[in-house]
Amino acid sequence: MSGTRYSVEHETLYHYTSAVVQSWQLAHLTPRQLPWQRLLRHSLHIDPQPDERHEAIDSFGNTVVHFGLHGAHRSLRVRMQCLVDVDPRPPRPFADEPWECVREAVRQAAPSHDLVAARMSEPTPLVPLSLAAHAYAAPHFAVGRDWMQAVDALMHAIHRDFEFDPEATTTSTAVDEVLQHRRGVCQDFAHLMLACLRTYGLPARYVSGYLLTEPPPGQPRLIGVDASHAWVAAYLPQRGWVEFDPTNGQLADTRYITLAWGADFADVVPMRGVILGGGEQKLDVAVSVLPA
Repeated sequence: MSGTRYSVEHETLYHYTSAVVQSWQLAHLTPRQLPWQRLLRHSLHIDPQPDERHEAIDSFGNTVVHFGLHGAHRSLRVRMQCLVDVDPRPPRPFADEPWECVREAVRQAAPSHDLVAARMSEPTPLVPLSLAAHAYAAPHFAVGRDWMQAVDALMHAIHRDFEFDPEATTTSTAVDEVLQHRRGVCQDFAHLMLACLRTYGLPARYVSGYLLTEPPPGQPRLIGVDASHAWVAAYLPQRGWVEFDPTNGQLADTRYITLAWGADFADVVPMRGVILGGGEQKLDVAVSVLPA
C-alpha cells in the first residue's frame, strides 16, 4: 500500500458532579515521528485553560504533556487534532530464524538496542508472567520454528479464539481472566499476546494509536465513532520491531497511526491524572480518523 495522509481528532471530556479544586493531568496525545510516519501538524486544546503546562519525553521516547488546573471547574475538555503521513512499514523478514535464536540473541544483549529490547521481555503489573499464557501459546512455538511463523500464528490464534466484547472487561482485567472467558477488547488482546511472547523470553511492546476503520458498503463515514486502538510490536534482532494486530489478525500497515508505546497500557494511557474534589465523574471520548 502507498502512503496515506490522515486527519485525526481525539476529544476527551470529563464532567464532574461537584467542582474540582485542583487537577494535575498527563496526556499521551502526540503521535510519534517515525521513519514511516511524519507528524505534519499537531495541536492540543485544553479547556479550561491550564495554569501550568509543559512537554517532556518519557523513557520510551513518547511525547508527554503535563498540565495543571488550580481553579475550580466542573468539566475538562482536551481536544487533540493532528495531520499525519503514514508510509508502508519496512518489509517483513524473509530469512528463517528459529524463535529460540531470537531469544538467545536478546539475552546476550550485546548491542545497546538489544538492551532496550530485553527490557520488553520482562513482566509488568498489567502483564505478569502467566503459566496459562505460556500453555496457550505452546502449540505455536515448536522447537526450531521460524520466529515470524510462530508469532504470526499466535496473532491469528488470538484473533480466531477470542471475541471482541467491549462490555466484558475493564482497563484492569487480568490476562488470565481474559484467557478464561475468551472475550475482551484490543487492549486485552494486546496484553495477552505480550504475556505469551514474554513467557517464552521474546521481547514485545504495547503500541497505542489509531486505526482507519471502513464504514459498511454504501454508508458514509461517521465522525467521532472511531476509537483509539492497541496492537503489539515484537522484536527481531537485525530487523527491528514487527507490528502485529491480534484484534484484527493482520500486520500493521498504512492504516495504523502510532501514538505511543511502552511495556503495557499503563505506560501509554491517553489521559490520566489526579484531582481534588469533583465528586462523581462522567467520561466521554470521541475519535475521528479521516483520510486527508
